[in-house]
Amino acid sequence: MSELVGTTTDSLYGLKVKPGQGLGGRAIELRRPVTVTDYEVARVITHHFDGPVRDEGMRSILAVPVIVRRNVRAVLYGAIRQPVPLGDRTINAVVESARELEQDIAVREEVDRRIAALTEHTTPANQVPTPDSRDREYVRQAHAELRALVHDLDDANLSTRIDSACDALRANLDNASPSETVQLSRRELDVLSMVALGKTNAEAGNALGLRLETVKSYMRSVLRKLDCHTRMQAVHTARRVGLLP
Repeated sequence: MSELVGTTTDSLYGLKVKPGQGLGGRAIELRRPVTVTDYEVARVITHHFDGPVRDEGMRSILAVPVIVRRNVRAVLYGAIRQPVPLGDRTINAVVESARELEQDIAVREEVDRRIAALTEHTTPANQVPTPDSRDREYVRQAHAELRALVHDLDDANLSTRIDSACDALRANLDNASPSETVQLSRRELDVLSMVALGKTNAEAGNALGLRLETVKSYMRSVLRKLDCHTRMQAVHTARRVGLLP
């Protein structure tokens, strides 16, 4: 246990829970939420941690496993100091928090995986890149996929890392610096990168979590800023001035 809120002692901090041990261990073993109304007399769990739990004064406890790609990665606990049943509203709130954490972990790991893959795939900065058409399409696809991940993140540091990776991809592919006279917002670049892959406005919206009218609004702004009349013209212009790989 590494993150505690509302505790009055340090008895639970650093506690290591193995599958099958205690309430959390049973949740890991069963891969589903487990609750007890009175921990001290509960018969459905082992009592490996009676001492720390008693020191903290917890009685009614809930444990919810956090499962990412079929592996239990964490357990969320909720507890009160009276032996009373936890209601459905409370249980559902903790379950929902666990699901959100699952998504957050999955997104973060996917971002790390893609950035690592791109680091291996791209040419070192001290070498002159000579990408063939296959490399070029790979980089463009990866660039668009990374941009699509940003809308799932609440972590500013991770978003900055993605932006930096996208900049490195663009520079690696064409060795061009972005235009100083034309500036597109992050969301405008997101939309344009989807269009560059041949996606429709609706498909771009689905990938980025945007409404169709919002996508259209961004594209109108892109066309105006790039002084273009068509979507493909905007893509070619953005690549020429170094805004897209």
